Amino acid sequence: MRLLGRVQALHLPDCWIGAGFVRSAVWDHLHDRVATRPGDDVDVIWFDRERASRAVDRDIEAQLKAVDPAIDWSVKNQARMHRRNNDEPYRSTEDAVSRWPETATAVALRLTVGGIDIMAPFGLDDLFSLVVRPTPAFAGEKRPVFQRRVQEKRWLERWPRLVLSPG
Repeated sequence: MRLLGRVQALHLPDCWIGAGFVRSAVWDHLHDRVATRPGDDVDVIWFDRERASRAVDRDIEAQLKAVDPAIDWSVKNQARMHRRNNDEPYRSTEDAVSRWPETATAVALRLTVGGIDIMAPFGLDDLFSLVVRPTPAFAGEKRPVFQRRVQEKRWLERWPRLVLSPG
């Protein structure tokens, strides 16, 4: 909640915490592990075509680091990330998240006045069922990227109850 509050305080448009931070917290919980501080970076994603530069993201990372220096913040304006991924320009943060490699990773949260919003373009079933499956964007010609991520990140070793889906 503290990290969600830090990000909310920035008042960035279409802004969320997503990816591995959310996925790993759920998988740790489902493996009966005590929650600890984030093991990897905390991905802050947002969308603003007018400020789609790496320099702006670095400035936001510095702001977050100033208020919470123990966290490895990673800020990425999704309005520019299509170039890195060789996709058509994204229309929103959710459009970008729908093009991430795994369904269980394509999840993001944000704090609102009424509670927490959850963005999950592919639902939450795979995340809570411990299924590792490529998104449609990574099921075809980008499938080797998905397979490489699973191997390099050693998820099946770290969370032994995960199930790798062929689809």
